[in-house]
Amino acid sequence: MDRKKDAREKIQLGGLIVKAGLRETDKAILLGILTDAAKQLGDTNQRDRWRAIGKAAFKDDSQKGNVDADPDSPHAGGGVGLERD
Repeated sequence: MDRKKDAREKIQLGGLIVKAGLRETDKAILLGILTDAAKQLGDTNQRDRWRAIGKAAFKDDSQKGNVDADPDSPHAGGGVGLERD
C-alpha cells in the first residue's frame, strides 16, 4: 500500500513539472531550481508569491474545463492535485 501511495505521489509531482512547461528542461537544472527554491521556503513573501502563481495556474486549467486540475476543487480526484499547506 505504501509503495502504491509513493508511486502515485511521484506521478503527481511529475505532472506538476509537465504542467509548468518544464518537460524538456535538463534534469540537473530542474533539481537545481527545486533545491534553490527549497532554501527559500522560509521566506513568507516568496512562499505566498509562489502559492499565488500556482493557484492561478490551477484556476486557468479549471476555467478550461479541466476540473481535476485544481486540487481545491470539490470535484478533484484524478488530476495532478497534491495536498498543500
